[in-house]
Amino acid sequence: MQTPFDLASQQWLFAALAAACVGISKSGFGAMAIPGILLMTQVMPARESTGVILPMLILADLFAVHAFRKFTVWRLLVKILPAAVLGVVVGWWLMPLIPAGLFTPVIGWIILALLLLTILQKCSSQLQEIAADHPSITWPLGLLAGVSTMLANAAGPAMTVYLLASRLPKYEFVGTAAWFFFFINLIKVPFSASLGLITPQTLLFNLILAPAVLIGLFSGKLLLGKINQKAFEWLLISLSLLGALRLIWA
Repeated sequence: MQTPFDLASQQWLFAALAAACVGISKSGFGAMAIPGILLMTQVMPARESTGVILPMLILADLFAVHAFRKFTVWRLLVKILPAAVLGVVVGWWLMPLIPAGLFTPVIGWIILALLLLTILQKCSSQLQEIAADHPSITWPLGLLAGVSTMLANAAGPAMTVYLLASRLPKYEFVGTAAWFFFFINLIKVPFSASLGLITPQTLLFNLILAPAVLIGLFSGKLLLGKINQKAFEWLLISLSLLGALRLIWA
């Protein structure tokens, strides 16, 4: 990876926007995470971008768990974590097996599949009913969340389906998701470091971009309730679909 000081102005802009998207995604606009992932792939190779995004996610997670610490449904969290951790291990095992030239399209396909899952979840209440009526869905969703977060930092759609199926009130939904992502992102750190994706150089990059993450967090809080969130999320989904297709055809 280039050192932070070797980046062109456009790459710095994309990196800062990616960091801001990470922050906004933790303030109630979960769909912003995927544009952030896509933007970072414009700064560096897709595989390396996963290690750069991870510490920024953890920084944002710290604020999310603090804000919603009283609303966690621990029963649901404990139920899905074992499957998600196993998924992280599977993703860690798979990552070196994917040729460097294919990793970018693989990220695109993962994001495309998860976006389609998000669209299905938004359009079909039957998906929630099926998940609620079949407790065994926890393991497939947990494994999907773990693998997708290790390979692409994109566990959001799978976790959303799981929590929606549990019919949680809004704050319990956000609080439980916040702790899930905090735990699973911390668990990913040694796996990413063992693959050389987190290094002193990438941590310096994270430190420089930390203010953009915080700006995103507080901007998201200000925007929440002031804009049509449903229309905003559909716009993000549309843009992310285009971004995923661009990665697939890269």
